[in-house]
Order: sequence, then structure tokens, then C-alpha cells
Amino acid sequence: MTPMIESSPINLSVPEALRSLSDEALLRRLLPRPSRALQRHLKACGSLGQLLRETPAIGAKMGINPLAREWHRLHAALELARRHYGAPLNTASVLESPEATRRFLQAQLRDRPYEIFGCLYLNTRHHLIAYEELFRGTLDGAAVHPREVLRQALTHNAAAIIAVHNHPSGVAEPSRADEMITRRLGDALSLIEVRLLDHVIIAGPHTVSLAERGVL
Repeated sequence: MTPMIESSPINLSVPEALRSLSDEALLRRLLPRPSRALQRHLKACGSLGQLLRETPAIGAKMGINPLAREWHRLHAALELARRHYGAPLNTASVLESPEATRRFLQAQLRDRPYEIFGCLYLNTRHHLIAYEELFRGTLDGAAVHPREVLRQALTHNAAAIIAVHNHPSGVAEPSRADEMITRRLGDALSLIEVRLLDHVIIAGPHTVSLAERGVL
């Protein structure tokens, strides 16, 4: 019989105390009675972060399977975190809060098991208009189409863009393909008078700015 995951009492007036909880205890805060199947998945994955990156075989009846309901609840919590980190970008200039921008981008992409290429579309004051994920797969000339980025920039009436993609390998170092697509995208955007401010690479907790590397 699989033992229930135990959690310690916590003073809800001190949210910082949540940081001291183990992954198992934190899971109990989200799911007071986690299923045995979910507990087995957590043990097999080794961490809550890896659990969220995995796609367990939960059967065809997604709306009925208990593990499926737990899976949806965990990802709802993850989506709340993503929106929380995005809130400051709606009211302040992205350039005035680079750390908030990086936290937002990490929340969006650090746990994805595959590469995603997206863009932050900004107005003339560099406030966030929209964040969109445009391409999924490996980052190369065939996968990232500058014309689609340009089309969306015009749709949003954007004045500037920050491009972003993740490295699921956990290695943040940019490749030659990363640098090439950054230059191509910057040149293409300049034709419609939209600035490419940066291209950020997310690899787990690490970030690399290609603007800081001198690529732009």
C-alpha cells in the first residue's frame, strides 16, 4: 500500500514558509488527497518540476480519469504562476524591469520538454501588448519564419519585439543557428520599422541575452 504524502502545518500568514516545504508537501497543498498514481509519478520523476514536464499515460478518458483531473489542476496552478509573473509587464516598461521580463519568460518556457519560439510584442513605451508562442520544434532557418513574426507585429501594431526560445537540454549557450535567425529577424523587422530589442534563451533557471552578447 502506497503511503500518503505527509505535510507539515503552515502559517498561511507567512507565504514564504511554502518555500521550505518539500515537493511532496507542496503537492499536498495543491491536492489534499493525491492519488497513488500521481505519487508514483512524482517518485519516478524525482521532482515536482520534472513531473510537470512529463506527459504520463493517463488514458483516453481525460475528463474521467482521476490522474487526468490532478494533472489539469497542477497545470492550472502553473498557469496562475505564469500570469502572475506577466502582470508587471502590463504596467511598466519592459526595459525598466529586465528581471521581471526574465522571470516572466522563464515561467513560460523553462519547463517545456520541447523547443518553443515566441515573441513579446511591445508598444512605443515598451509596455507589453501580447506574448505569443509562434513555433514549436528545433530552432533553425526552416522552423522560424520571420514573415510570420512580421505579420503578427503588424497585427498587434507593435513598435518593438523581444524574441525568446528555450533549450530543453538545459544548456543556455546560443548556437550559430540562434545567432543567424536573430540577425535575419532583426533585418526583416527593420523593414517595417519595428525594433528587435533582444533574443533571450531560456534553459531551466538560466537565461542568455543575445543583445548582451553583441549579436544585435
